[in-house]
Amino acid sequence: MTESSWSPSSWKSKPAAQAVNYPDQQHLERVLAKIHTLPPLVTPSEIERLRFQLGAVQRNEAFLLHAGDCAESFDACTQQNISAKIGLILSFSLILIWGGRLPVVRIGRIAGQYAKPRSSGTEKIGDREVPSFRGDNVNGLDPDDRTPDPERLLSAYFHSTATLNYVRGLLTSGFASLHHPRDWSLSHVRSPALRREFENITEGLSDALDFSRTIGVDSGRESVSFERGGGRGVLGEVDFYTSHEGLMLDYEQALTREFDAGGSLGSQQGAKKAFYNTSAHFLWVGDRTRQLDGAHIEYFRGIRNPIGIKVGPSLDNEELIQLLETVNPDKESGRVTLITRYGAGKIENHLAGHIQAVRSSGHPVIWVCDPMHGNTLTSSTGLKTRNFGTIISELTSCIRIHAESGSRLGGVSLEFTGELNDEGFSVTECLGGSMGLSEEQLGLRYQSFCDPRLNFEQSLDVAFLVSNHFKEERRGRKGENDIYAALGGKK
Repeated sequence: MTESSWSPSSWKSKPAAQAVNYPDQQHLERVLAKIHTLPPLVTPSEIERLRFQLGAVQRNEAFLLHAGDCAESFDACTQQNISAKIGLILSFSLILIWGGRLPVVRIGRIAGQYAKPRSSGTEKIGDREVPSFRGDNVNGLDPDDRTPDPERLLSAYFHSTATLNYVRGLLTSGFASLHHPRDWSLSHVRSPALRREFENITEGLSDALDFSRTIGVDSGRESVSFERGGGRGVLGEVDFYTSHEGLMLDYEQALTREFDAGGSLGSQQGAKKAFYNTSAHFLWVGDRTRQLDGAHIEYFRGIRNPIGIKVGPSLDNEELIQLLETVNPDKESGRVTLITRYGAGKIENHLAGHIQAVRSSGHPVIWVCDPMHGNTLTSSTGLKTRNFGTIISELTSCIRIHAESGSRLGGVSLEFTGELNDEGFSVTECLGGSMGLSEEQLGLRYQSFCDPRLNFEQSLDVAFLVSNHFKEERRGRKGENDIYAALGGKK
């Protein structure tokens, strides 16, 4: 790809799926011009650091955790919600590290995940047919607020900035320190056998942390709290990256900036230039927008950021390889993550073939399992939900098929939330898990305006499951573990 063949606006020459029709184009242009003058949310150096770390994931030297909300809302941009989400991601990754003895690369679906693709441009609400809700950065959830408003793009920028600012503040002031233990309460676990399995893991993890402190891993300034002048140290500082689906190309273009390739913010004479999307560290293209001749792939092929591509049952082997050739013609390490989302009933028919096709092509990729999007159903009460047993069925099938194909799963992509109400109760959006959430209980605290999310307890169920798999693998044991069966995994 030559510089003359691509520009941040060259996508406009291609058909754009999921395009938003703004009634006032001049208003849109004014807003985009303003966004273009605003500072980047993330830096090229951070993006390059993520690319390097994803290269380690690709070599099976690290594991990728990609997690957060299906779609963020402006109203959910609060201290409590952000802290809960980051806390859950940290807890989840700590459990994975314990089982896998591998570093975890953490990418949140946060600080920009406001848009949502829709299968139809309109929806029926009561007797009215209204434009579909496209996310807080496009229009309102209220049926009377469905006209796309460019000002919402500007509001999305500032809500993303506020979110990222608070996340950075948390992670540089001791929030990630293991001196601040997470809530490891297992009171929600109904199965005695499952509770014993979880207790074995948490006790082992606690013993390891105690041992580290005893032998002086956190001696000196690291043993003093951050607030009292202590250093962050190896147990107190983590890398954290942001991501969202690159759906709104006008917005993405406005935040695409040219810098010296390699991450330098300054300009060095003779240095090669590259375009970075500075709205997030990592962006992905969805199942509905990955057309080879479409605007989204045209845009994605030119940015320096690491990118994800959603891979579903409708994507054949030849098209998959063509996509890889288009977005990563030089076969660069850490550039492309393939996020598979087949559904538990379809993964057996597609994943092995995709693995073989990619291997034959010589393209370096990271394989990540999204066990959420292919397993959505509607409850008898009309609520969109997912069954926990089906979710972990696709996840464990993915792990197995990779092993049988001489490959290895490099990460998981989950929609989850750590939100709790004032009484300390989690959301109730997905069925099952160790708390045995029933269909009758879905309405107790169903909060999502998009897709159903795993709650705090169900998320840790998945963490314990994957962690235990890695532990058994390290010990040379194979086969389904007891946790999988106890959590309702499908045989």
